[in-house]
Amino acid sequence: MPNQTIELRPEQLRRICDPSTFDFETTDDLPTLQDFIGQERAMRAVDFGAGIASYGFNVFALGLPGSGRTTLVRKHLERIASEEDVPSDWCYVNNFADPHHPKALRLPPGQGIVLRNDMAELVDRCRQDIPRAFESEEYQEAREKIIKETQDQQAAAFEALQKEAQEWGFALIKVPGGLVLTPAVEGKPLTEAQLQQLSEERRAKVQKLREKLEQKVEQGLRRIRELEKEMREKLRQLDRETTLFAVGHLIEDLKEKYEGLDEVLAYLDSVRDDIVENVDLFKAGEEKPKAQIAGIPLPVERSPFTRYEVNVLVDRSEEKGAPVVVETNPTYHNLIGRIEHQAVMGVFSTDFTMIKPGALHRANGGYLILPVRDVLLNPFAWDGLKRSLKDRCIRIEELGTQLSLVSTVTLEPEPIPLDVKVVLIGSPLLYYLLYYYEEDFQKLFKVKADFATQMDRTPETEYQYALFVRTICQEDGLLPFDRGAVAQVIEHSSRLVEDQYKLSTRFGEIADLVREASFWASRNGHSVVTADDVRRAIEEKTFRSNLLEERIKELITQGTVMIDTTGERVGQINGLSVILLGDYTFGRPSRVTANTFVGKAGVVNIEREVELSGPIHSKGVLILSSYLGRKYAQNAPLTLSASLVFEQSYEGVEGDSASSTELYAILSSLSGYPIKQGIAVTGSVNQHGELQPVGGINEKIEGFFDICKAKGLTGDQGVIIPVGNVRNLMLREDVIEAVREGEFHIWPVRTVDEGIEILTGVPAGELQEDGTYPEGTVNWAVSQRLAELAEELRRATRREGEEEERASSSASEAEGEDEEGDEP
Repeated sequence: MPNQTIELRPEQLRRICDPSTFDFETTDDLPTLQDFIGQERAMRAVDFGAGIASYGFNVFALGLPGSGRTTLVRKHLERIASEEDVPSDWCYVNNFADPHHPKALRLPPGQGIVLRNDMAELVDRCRQDIPRAFESEEYQEAREKIIKETQDQQAAAFEALQKEAQEWGFALIKVPGGLVLTPAVEGKPLTEAQLQQLSEERRAKVQKLREKLEQKVEQGLRRIRELEKEMREKLRQLDRETTLFAVGHLIEDLKEKYEGLDEVLAYLDSVRDDIVENVDLFKAGEEKPKAQIAGIPLPVERSPFTRYEVNVLVDRSEEKGAPVVVETNPTYHNLIGRIEHQAVMGVFSTDFTMIKPGALHRANGGYLILPVRDVLLNPFAWDGLKRSLKDRCIRIEELGTQLSLVSTVTLEPEPIPLDVKVVLIGSPLLYYLLYYYEEDFQKLFKVKADFATQMDRTPETEYQYALFVRTICQEDGLLPFDRGAVAQVIEHSSRLVEDQYKLSTRFGEIADLVREASFWASRNGHSVVTADDVRRAIEEKTFRSNLLEERIKELITQGTVMIDTTGERVGQINGLSVILLGDYTFGRPSRVTANTFVGKAGVVNIEREVELSGPIHSKGVLILSSYLGRKYAQNAPLTLSASLVFEQSYEGVEGDSASSTELYAILSSLSGYPIKQGIAVTGSVNQHGELQPVGGINEKIEGFFDICKAKGLTGDQGVIIPVGNVRNLMLREDVIEAVREGEFHIWPVRTVDEGIEILTGVPAGELQEDGTYPEGTVNWAVSQRLAELAEELRRATRREGEEEERASSSASEAEGEDEEGDEP
């Protein structure tokens, strides 16, 4: 029987959570969770990043999926933001001087909507008051007076021209093309025939007088035209004065309302000036109804009064505190904003009212949470985010314009100053890749919030776990958990992290377990979730995922995959490995065999020779040669050839957890002592023969236990593990019960010597003062066998040398005889 003195007791195989330590009956007796669990380091980093105002102190929250990164960061920032001031509203308005460059207006929170409504009301009032003002008797009288005065002046000027023409003997005649000078007698124009009867001298004199008179007529006509121009200017001035009279007091009222907002006041002045310059828009009265076909409006040009609208980009009227925005689809336009276009009869057009905000606009003055993987995957999103943070402003630019893909006229909105804290959520891999390969990353994201995957298991944290279960039940409307169910959740949490003194902080998995347990409790008609319901949820999830595990177990029990759980064999041992299938992990035993023989090749890893061995596994095999040399070759060279292989392995082998297993197989082959096949082994070994902890210890033990149980438990079966793995044990109840009944055993060992004693039932033997091991021990047998192999190698080498010498001597003699035969 194996050495029982170091066997683990059942209570060492799982750290139980005693339900009696809780002072509640069900989670309904508990308050909801108010604080964050197990992430003090990360939360302090987030708090620091949110509090420091210096440039570049944005946050990167790194951790594994399911660790609650996004939820915890969002809730923590919401708590901080609730105590901060609400930031400003932002609007875009028309730039009347240059419509392609809309202006941005900053307003106190909630005032953007007010300004938009005020401008809409102003336009409505203008459309009513301006036509009324131009229809008034005062305006009509003033207009008619200007026109009459001008007409009188023009008539007087024309009459003066006619009189002067008569004095010169000409008449001024109006024709469709203008005015014509023609000779006249007593005021009557001469006909063409009468002109032809004049002498040449007389006609020449008339022509000279006409040319002189035409100059004076041109001057008079110029004066008449100037009077027309003066009249139009007077009318325009009258229109301005009338418009200002109608709307000036409206603008002044608004300026009083927005006193102190210089940008808004300047905008209102520009609105007033534009209304005055474009008063004809308001004279037209109501807009024409839009054209329709079958009741569907046709796309038509936008209203001319759109120029006076206010595009409220960000409205804070309903917010309390600073904004916390989570953008789950961080495309370029969703981050930076976009400029939309409208198709009108096949022509695309846009204006400042089609500017749409992005997440940076909504989060401006607060906090923006982004999944970094999605930011990197979306084209140009990372560049846009980085440029905005570097320039400290949001500049809306169309991608087509940047890439010169389109040449349509677009807008260049005025940039908006940016004051935001960005929190990127991602994996540690992405953080370090960006840190080393993105030159601006270190400048822009100087705060690292590292989310842990585990925390200490103490009475305080166990109580916090109970509060977490209560919170999930309340949020999702689940059945309450009794004390035993909470205890089972806590024990499962320790199993997830493979540590009796730790709890998992991947609360996504824990929350799913709570939901599944509530489901099975409801299915079983329970009003409260019990420990059995939690165990049922765990078992059902395992059943949904362990098809491959069951298939491998079936192949082993059928003998297709050869694994012995009884008997003894030289150079053969059961090793334990772990297979990961997404969210499910299980242990699988594998037969490891070793052969030793005369030679100088050392330890040959067959997996490595056929390129099925990973670098870590190959390293573990090389360590075996170092151990053998240190242990058995201090006074003589290590001379042997050994081959190692995982039998029936058709995929790659990686990891060093089987290095101790392989060493035991070599020692058995060298010593000739057989290994008990009912014992499986896991653990890596160093050059000094010390066993080092490995991962997946629970799955490995349970995997071998299931095979032994399927083939029949004998009471001699068990698993050897490193001592360092004892704290990682959170085994299933059926395994613990088998240990309690003496049907299965688990031995923790510190060194290879301790393990080989259990496997062979023979003492390992300690090195004596004379440099030898006690006779009858494993180490003595190994030393003897290595000496025999070395002696056999020396004999073989000597025989090879003698044969080569005889062959060389025979060749020399034959050569001498040939030389004698050649003499004369």
